[in-house]
Amino acid sequence: MGELFWNKVAGVVLATVLAVLAIMELGHMLVPSHAAHELTAENTAYPVDWAAIGAGATTEVIVEGPTDYGLVLAAADIGAGERAARRCAACHSFDQGGADGVGPNLWGVVGTDIASRDGFSYSAALQSLDGAWTYEALDAFIENPSGYASGTAMSYRGLGNDDTRLELIAYMRSLSDNPMPLPAPLPVDAPAEAVEDAMGSMDEAADDMAEQAQQDTEGGE
Repeated sequence: MGELFWNKVAGVVLATVLAVLAIMELGHMLVPSHAAHELTAENTAYPVDWAAIGAGATTEVIVEGPTDYGLVLAAADIGAGERAARRCAACHSFDQGGADGVGPNLWGVVGTDIASRDGFSYSAALQSLDGAWTYEALDAFIENPSGYASGTAMSYRGLGNDDTRLELIAYMRSLSDNPMPLPAPLPVDAPAEAVEDAMGSMDEAADDMAEQAQQDTEGGE
């Protein structure tokens, strides 16, 4: 094959590429494209109910009810909580009669008054807190110590995993000759009522937006 043959091949390839580019450009000229925020009733190919779209553009509401400590702690894996407690062993002991370390011994701490272990020097932040180490208080403190007690000397950043944290609390509850009673489980219909209230609010907001959109449309005619 001579040089003339390859020149012909290159010419065919180049002509094909130019033809494709020309067809694409012609398509853009005949059917203009628009970004999503540029779409209007004038540049859409099919009729669109813009008022309905506006009314439907509501933000999804995720309803989170209170933690059912009576339910989740009863079902928690205490063995997994004991394993989670090992990460605390550098500062705390968990044995009955165990010595204090950087932090106080934690045997029987669930249900006792905050900062109440005799002989341990608590930070001013913990000493200023009232109340007892309830399940709610422990949950909040272990999740974010500095957020719950600003200025605490506890350097631990917190345990963010909900399941692991509740397993740890269930284990700590077991470290007592008389464990703190679990609260009664929450009524099963409480979350459903919260969802119904939220859905009712969303429906009202959607109706208001649809009505406002209709008024704006009528006012522009």
